[in-house]
Amino acid sequence: MQRPFSLSKLTLAIALALPSIAMANTTEDDIEVIEVKGRAQQFYLQTDTKVGTKVDADIMDIPQSVQVLTEELMEDQAAREITDLYRSIAGVSSFSYSGVTFRGFRDDENVFYDGVRGDPFSGFGIPQLFNIERVEVLKGPSGALYGAGEPGGMINYVSKRPSFAENHEFNVTVGSEERYGGSIDSTGELTDTIAYRFGAFYEQADSFRNNADEQNTDIAGGLLFALGEATDLYTTFEYIDQDLGGARLRGVPVDDDGNFLVDPSYNANEKSDFQKLEALVLQATLEHEFSDVFTNNTTLRYLDNERNQQYHESRSWIDANGDGQKNADDQVIRREYRKQYRANTEYSLTTDFVYQWQQHQLLFGGDYHNVDTKYDYLRARYEADGVPNLNIFDPVYGVADPSTYNLTDQNRDGEKSTRYSAYLQDIYAISEQWKLLLGFRYDHFDIEDKASGNSYSDSNVLPRAGIVYQPTSDTSIYLNYSESFNPQSVGDQFSEDGEGNLDPETGDQIELGMKNKWMDGAFVTTFAIYQITKENMAMTNPADTGEGDGIPELVNLGKVESKGFEATITGDLSNDWTITANYAYNDTKVVDGVEGDSVGNTYGDGSRFVNAPEHQAGLWTRYDLGSIDSAIAFGADYVSEQISFDGQKVKAYTVFDASWTTDIDAHSSIRVNISNLFDEEYAISGFSERNGHFPGAPREIIVSYSYQL
Repeated sequence: MQRPFSLSKLTLAIALALPSIAMANTTEDDIEVIEVKGRAQQFYLQTDTKVGTKVDADIMDIPQSVQVLTEELMEDQAAREITDLYRSIAGVSSFSYSGVTFRGFRDDENVFYDGVRGDPFSGFGIPQLFNIERVEVLKGPSGALYGAGEPGGMINYVSKRPSFAENHEFNVTVGSEERYGGSIDSTGELTDTIAYRFGAFYEQADSFRNNADEQNTDIAGGLLFALGEATDLYTTFEYIDQDLGGARLRGVPVDDDGNFLVDPSYNANEKSDFQKLEALVLQATLEHEFSDVFTNNTTLRYLDNERNQQYHESRSWIDANGDGQKNADDQVIRREYRKQYRANTEYSLTTDFVYQWQQHQLLFGGDYHNVDTKYDYLRARYEADGVPNLNIFDPVYGVADPSTYNLTDQNRDGEKSTRYSAYLQDIYAISEQWKLLLGFRYDHFDIEDKASGNSYSDSNVLPRAGIVYQPTSDTSIYLNYSESFNPQSVGDQFSEDGEGNLDPETGDQIELGMKNKWMDGAFVTTFAIYQITKENMAMTNPADTGEGDGIPELVNLGKVESKGFEATITGDLSNDWTITANYAYNDTKVVDGVEGDSVGNTYGDGSRFVNAPEHQAGLWTRYDLGSIDSAIAFGADYVSEQISFDGQKVKAYTVFDASWTTDIDAHSSIRVNISNLFDEEYAISGFSERNGHFPGAPREIIVSYSYQL
């Protein structure tokens, strides 16, 4: 079943890179360039974005919560993975792997790159940031712009692009857990009408978890063709290879009060276990101005993603002490072995037309997304299939030999899905003080399970409305209404008689907020209060009595309500002092569920939602010490108490970070980052009783050297 990764994707990526490298060696007359280096204002603040409207807009004009995390912020925090940035996003906390809790709702699929679907890290991969220029976040439902998804919010990664601006950078990194790596990144002019970018990144590290390590490779680049004064064509590629040893990582067992039963280094996986991902992304974006008031932006994206996973999964306690109960007191847990191959081939096409007519800014466009997935799954369960148990207090690794396991084919085959849509939006400047946003989107989807042949289709129309009042140029008060929908998975869709019976999940939000610029726009504060309602969740049917009873196993059941408010501050408090900070309060509860306590995915009436903290706060602030060409920075991340799927407490935690940066000369600098400064032992989020909580990393020190021309 295991399919070895070929070198075809890497070969193609290198082939795409060679023309730009070769052309980059072609030089014209040498020109002496004098560059004045120094930090500009708004180091962490970016006030324009497309994520909230699909058109270039100032965040003050967008009637919804939006955050933009800049490249400078990522560099200062030594952020390598998206999980490193969650503390800088109000209302966002970690769920598992790269998944997040967005305003109380779990979301690991509402992810876009350059405004289009096609996540190369889908399927338990950890998104890397080497090829990312900035991260844009839209809070609340985004259905009227981007289609199906959870109501909590969405993330858009803006990729680095070819540029005529000459920039050449080299980085080297070393750190704790035997971390080391490096990167190169170069952009510049090839001819008067062609520019390039080429970058390469490699890093490897061990882990504080037993048997775990990681290796990440990212090669990216492309060409920019200036086809005239009104037309630009961007072509880019990215090759990704991620090898996570000792994975898929689960949690560490805890008691009901959230205390780790064993050291957080515990891992149920063997040294031979792994999770490997290989992906190739090809993308072309055509930007054309028909006139000063009429423009088009069209993006075509191709993604090929393969994941190989072989790992041991904790399943259940055994009654080792003979007291008649199976729990953590027995110390010994059963495991099963999973051998999985998954692959996605995806095509995305998005086109946006923008027309400025009098006081109206009209957006009309559409998108198409096609996914063909493959899924092979072999499994061996418990000692009967040769999989040894594991004592969590005294784990003995290396006894397991997966080649001797009795593997059974689980008859999985993947699915095909096609989605297409059309949307319309009008931003109407009623006066200098008032702006009105109205929009809607039509979505249609077809999904087929390839193993069973079952398929289903549905359509939806999603509206959006918002109004902005600006009593002064530095103050915006807004009100927003938006909706979401999310089709059920094809595996959950069909009852025993093979008939689809589950409606898509739906959500809606009302949000009231205020945004303010201060000190001539040096920094911006935002405040938002919201209520989100989510319905039609697929839950286990309480009336189901088992196979053959003719009663569906799953039904649309319940309603969840998320209420809260968020506040942020981003920008420069002085010429030397910059800050980004946020606080979020959220109360997410089941307001219409089953009687009694939550069990598995069936939620009890009045119960709290899983991994949805009430309080979350984040801080990162930097102060420049100009007299010694250095800067010091300090960060903090606070998340209040949460609960796991099985109702176990996840204790509140606060983690502090710090960094020091020194400019050696006009071209080079060195940075030292310390994460988890006081070496706090904590859990990021909860999972199940048998798997425990996901532990946070202990103190880590990273030293980076950068040279830039």
